[in-house]
Amino acid sequence: MNSFETDMKRALSGISFFVPLFLEYLILRYMGMESEMFQISLPVLVSIPYSTAWLNEYQSGYIKAYLPRCGKTSYILGKFLSCGISGGTLLVLPALLYQWTGGDTAVDLSLLFLSGMFWAALAATLAAAANSRYVAYGGSFVLFYVLVILYQRYFKSLYCLYPPEWYAPEHTWVLEHTGIILMMTGFIVVTGIIYYCLLRRCIERV
Repeated sequence: MNSFETDMKRALSGISFFVPLFLEYLILRYMGMESEMFQISLPVLVSIPYSTAWLNEYQSGYIKAYLPRCGKTSYILGKFLSCGISGGTLLVLPALLYQWTGGDTAVDLSLLFLSGMFWAALAATLAAAANSRYVAYGGSFVLFYVLVILYQRYFKSLYCLYPPEWYAPEHTWVLEHTGIILMMTGFIVVTGIIYYCLLRRCIERV
């Protein structure tokens, strides 16, 4: 069984994907990417489509029937990549739609995609660590705002740790946008390793 293909179909379909997608478009259209509402919505909405997929299957017992058909590594990677891709897509599609309908937001879509992918992947990792849907939906939001507060109040020179800078940079980075892409890719890889280790440990007990 192709676990990744199955997960992608589930992650990019249904009400859990299209409702956050529509909400993100409305926020962009009526408030803009620089608004506080967009910042608040980003880590929350990207976590909705698929960050708790593994937890749902684990708690329901469905994983016992599904896992032997796809293999452990394929199962874990399918969940992680599908979650991340759905999170990135959930930010990029509204931005494209907003531009297509006359919006004037100019943004690097690759940065926006990687930002959404990271926060969705982080939400999935927090859900796996805590075995909690609430931690998945709220944990990445809390970390997002902790970083925002640390930058705005205490560490103005550490703009590399300011989340809005990752998708709409205002400072000059080493290697420019490539530097941001490399940093975000590193964040995602580290998050993926942690996610893999957490799920592998849980799956061994299934």
